Amino acid sequence: MTDRTELLEAALDSLPEGIALIDDEGRVAFWNRSAEAITGQAGVDLVSHPVSAVRELLRITQRPAEQEPCLGAPAGSGALVHLRHKLGHDVPTMMRALVLRDALGGRIGRAAVFHPAESLDALPRGECSEGSMVEASQAEFEERLEAAFEDFRQGGESFGVVWLTVDQAHDLRKTHGARACDAMLDKVERVLANGLRPAEKMGRWGDDEYLVLSHERTPEMLAAHAQVLAGLARTADFRWWGDRVSITVSIGAAQAERDGSLIGLLEKAKAAMFSSFHAGGNQITSAPGGQACSPS
Repeated sequence: MTDRTELLEAALDSLPEGIALIDDEGRVAFWNRSAEAITGQAGVDLVSHPVSAVRELLRITQRPAEQEPCLGAPAGSGALVHLRHKLGHDVPTMMRALVLRDALGGRIGRAAVFHPAESLDALPRGECSEGSMVEASQAEFEERLEAAFEDFRQGGESFGVVWLTVDQAHDLRKTHGARACDAMLDKVERVLANGLRPAEKMGRWGDDEYLVLSHERTPEMLAAHAQVLAGLARTADFRWWGDRVSITVSIGAAQAERDGSLIGLLEKAKAAMFSSFHAGGNQITSAPGGQACSPS
């Protein structure tokens, strides 16, 4: 029988991002196959070595000195760093660090997640199942986002995005199947559509995620509108074979900035949405660096 450690290692090895796990003594505990491909450095040569030695080996540069180092990544956020491949060439890399905690909240280590910066050209999207029809919705909505951002850069109307995920979708899919989950998501989409302003657009952005393009003028107004959407989601009366499912959403809201980018805007909204979800769901977080709060 395959043990849990083997399953976890196999799962991490299947990811396209490089993953480095750092134990509480500051040593590399795991280095997945994508990390090997990105750096040219084999995990067998790095595991059990101190992080400081690995950073020196990779010659990581452009690490913000004020942030907590983890293979050069600032904790809890992303940064563009440059590392040296084993063959000698420079690899621009997007890297972020995560603090790992046990079930009681105690810190047990860190993780560095990284991928080549060339892959940053695409807009951040929600997760989609292979062959999902959601991909067509994403492509159509991406055109609207790009048009809105280009208009904004030319002095047009302010806008922001609200990225939301339905908290119960994953569990409902596991317990009741895909049909039940799709029916619930359709219900949520119809309810949310009733709360949109005339100029707003909403599109499916992942299997369980939606994106709202809003023309609210300030971050505060955008957050207030997100509160309205969260309240509407809770009114969705969904039943499946007699079982009533209480629906809540986790929301991240981000306002476009004149000197920013569309990719950066979506990255902020996505990070804020994850902050809301990991705070227990039924939360709203405004980017950047906002605290998750329960809808009123």
